[in-house]
Amino acid sequence: MVTLRSLRSIRSGPVTDPSHTAVADATRYFDTWLAFRQQYDRVPGLQAAVLHHDKLLLSTAHGCADVESATTLTPRHLFRIASHSKTFTATAVLQLVERGALRLDDQAGQWLPFLSGRPLATVTVRDLLGHGGGVVRDSRDADFWQLVHAFPDEDRLRAILLDGAEVLPANERFKYSNIGYSMLGMIIAAASGRSYHEYVREHIVDELDLANTGPEYDMARAGDYATGYTALTYADRRIPIDHVDTAAMAAAAGFFSTAEDLVHYASAHFLGDARLVSDASKRLMQRAEWKIEGADAEYGLGFGRAMLGERLVFGHGGGYPGHITRTSFDPVGQIAVSVLTNAIDGPAHMLAEGLFRLVNLAQRAEPQSGTPVDPARFTGRFANLWRVFDVVDLAGRLYLLDPTQKDPTAEPVILDVVDERTLRLSGGGGYGPVGETMHYEYGAAGVVSVSAFAMTAYPVRRITEAVRRRDRVSPGTPLVDRSGD
Repeated sequence: MVTLRSLRSIRSGPVTDPSHTAVADATRYFDTWLAFRQQYDRVPGLQAAVLHHDKLLLSTAHGCADVESATTLTPRHLFRIASHSKTFTATAVLQLVERGALRLDDQAGQWLPFLSGRPLATVTVRDLLGHGGGVVRDSRDADFWQLVHAFPDEDRLRAILLDGAEVLPANERFKYSNIGYSMLGMIIAAASGRSYHEYVREHIVDELDLANTGPEYDMARAGDYATGYTALTYADRRIPIDHVDTAAMAAAAGFFSTAEDLVHYASAHFLGDARLVSDASKRLMQRAEWKIEGADAEYGLGFGRAMLGERLVFGHGGGYPGHITRTSFDPVGQIAVSVLTNAIDGPAHMLAEGLFRLVNLAQRAEPQSGTPVDPARFTGRFANLWRVFDVVDLAGRLYLLDPTQKDPTAEPVILDVVDERTLRLSGGGGYGPVGETMHYEYGAAGVVSVSAFAMTAYPVRRITEAVRRRDRVSPGTPLVDRSGD
């Protein structure tokens, strides 16, 4: 199913190549927002990277790689990126198509003769790439996702495919299938004459010099992986989840990587980059095959696609026991972001989207004219008893943003500089103090306090420290002791 929006060329939108300043400013704030969200969402650890054109703007980590040992998470720790693997598999298929070793219209039975006479034998490579083959998602018994038993080996995978794995007619609708992508791993091996692992390692991982990426759990690097954790949705504490390999399902869910490697990998899917596949193949992979029912998104050949504002963004997420991850990119504006979390309920997708929303806001920014005051003197994260708020400089325009919102740009308030100590809220919702002012007090170390929303706010660290020292807020006793200001 293709929507009218899907028929647009990926070059057609008004958002194409945002200025470096807009992307850099958005990325700078993005890192502080990630630090806030890691604690606010109670995620053990969070790793992220942002790339613009060929420049790495951010490679960061917040929280713990292992809570029990208090090991600090770094940008070098490895994450299981699960369904990101599908993008590597799809890239490998298009490489083989370009080399004439495989065709998208080839039927699965041509490469997997054990399917002869079965309905799945007629499902095409393209059907499998776009999740249109009607294949069972994970088999009749998918408790391997809960570590109850091992992931299927090749013999078990064959048995699954021969045991009624065709659950819908091909090309009836989008139906996500890890088993379908596992079939593609077998087809890649048959068409290339090499194992799936060998092929993707040589033609994708090594081609891009991705030193911290591989198609399956690497026991030799066991100490480099971030520990994965259970969710807070069903308990009030998290416990670790052991790593296991995904065996014959590696083509669907096996890869490991870092956020930094992943944005470099995503950049190979920017238009004009010929390291992995041609632009013609990229357009084929990135155009919509299906509208995803129940979501404002579509799926191509190995990549999801969605509009964020007026920007068409591609990418994939990954859900592995203990790790939730997301990498997204704009192949025209040449921006890539990757966010990796080590909790099974980590908000990686929301956070990755946040980067693009911040870039969109920064790109729309119109700097205030006629003021000699450096807007940087007003920026920071502030808090009072009621709320936390950020004053952010995006491309020369000051905004008040709420970091607790899943979309920090949902209700941006424009701030006008009045003088070197005063800002005016020139917009916002009707319940807010529109038209009122914020007054700053400064000391030798910077901002001491901000009078905002008719209350006094402080740099957030002061509120944090005050709460740690107190066991109660009482009338007439200020939360923050200002006697030393």
